[in-house]
Amino acid sequence: AEVFSFHGTKFLNTFEGGAVTTNNAELAAKIRLMKKFGFAGLDNVIQAGTNGKMNEISAAMGLTGLDDMDRVIAHNRENHLVYKKELAGLRGGHLVPYDGEEKCNWQYVILEVDEAHAGISRDALMSILHAENIIARRYFFPGCHRMEPYRSLRSDAEAHLPATDRLAKRVLCLPTGTAVDETTIRRIVDVVRFSIEHASEIATQCPLASPE
Repeated sequence: AEVFSFHGTKFLNTFEGGAVTTNNAELAAKIRLMKKFGFAGLDNVIQAGTNGKMNEISAAMGLTGLDDMDRVIAHNRENHLVYKKELAGLRGGHLVPYDGEEKCNWQYVILEVDEAHAGISRDALMSILHAENIIARRYFFPGCHRMEPYRSLRSDAEAHLPATDRLAKRVLCLPTGTAVDETTIRRIVDVVRFSIEHASEIATQCPLASPE
């Protein structure tokens, strides 16, 4: 099976919800029962279930998104190319590239911040962007091993996942999507560059900005 999220943050969304696809008829039948309270027929409940059905308004939103999907992908791609150009040569930070041989939706613009070279932490940079009403997010943070139920099941997980912890402290997701245009991207990058170029001055005013 493959599971798709149609949450509002996705480039194809239905406000909330998702879908499960499978080529296994037995699994498909179980999933259909699970999402419909376990009903098999009008009044025959044969297993535990929940209300996992998509409502009509959400479905309509999804169909509209499908019609517009190619345009959204093209816009995301153009945004990513603008970010790539504007962030070129950034001290202590670089845009995580996409594989040009793969087809993708270009949904995420990920800036990786090397605190030792940038002079400012990812979290401090995020705080500055938020202060300028730029909603950058530290996707994906913290690592899953630091969330329940995993942190209780494997309390020693962090000892085995140093690369995950390191990356989780460095990556910052910058705004994109059809509401973001080239002018907006340049403003965002200006704030990023200013923050890094003036990291030492910022650190005196904001202890959070000082490298550990």
